[in-house]
Amino acid sequence: MQVAYDGTDFHGFARQRGLRTVQGTLEEAIGRILGMAVEVEGSGRTDAGVHARSQVVHWEQPYGPPPERYPEVLRRVLPEDLIPLQADLAPPGFHARFSAKRKTYRYTIQRARVPDVFTHRYAWHVPVALDLAKMRDAAQQLVGEHDFTSFCAAATPVEDKRRVIHEIRLEERETYLDVYCTGNGFLQYMVRIIVGTLVDIGMGRLDRPVAEILHARDRRLAGRTAPAKGLTLWEVVYDLDPAERGETSS
Repeated sequence: MQVAYDGTDFHGFARQRGLRTVQGTLEEAIGRILGMAVEVEGSGRTDAGVHARSQVVHWEQPYGPPPERYPEVLRRVLPEDLIPLQADLAPPGFHARFSAKRKTYRYTIQRARVPDVFTHRYAWHVPVALDLAKMRDAAQQLVGEHDFTSFCAAATPVEDKRRVIHEIRLEERETYLDVYCTGNGFLQYMVRIIVGTLVDIGMGRLDRPVAEILHARDRRLAGRTAPAKGLTLWEVVYDLDPAERGETSS
């Protein structure tokens, strides 16, 4: 099932005892419909304050409404900041996280002098001049397969920090700058640190070559961590066989 959410009032995707999370809210709602406990798995664990335009989740059940009915049924019981979009029967062996081939995150920066009250929950207000040419050049140096130790939380428990970035592009629209980052997977805070580093480079606060930052594998050499509120899980892509494409959402 595809879901979208405003992450402002959620403590991230992953369930946490006593805290409001996307996973916990979905499990409670689906469990009420089925009259049994379910375990919902997501394509990724967005952090507290991070949003999703298209998060993909799955769960197993022995009975229940037809899959295509779930968005309509769940919209009656879910809160307004968590919206189910569409649902389908998944093929055997499908897993929302492990079957994903690539993910795209969008980070939004607002560059106007005064922040917009209607978008401040979804954008980082940076009211200074940015050198977009330098930012784009630095972004291209991050494309490819690298060890991203310098661009993740220092306490990240994952041992293998090699990831593939397929594309980073910067798009301007009015007073906004959108940074799209597509890869095969992301480490904790990775996109936010990439964006924070690009902004520091664009402001002239950081002039160390990106290649040097990557090679050092030292979080202290990269830029700041951009605020969570500007980040949105934009798209998750699954490379399914043609016969399967009509059986599951993507």
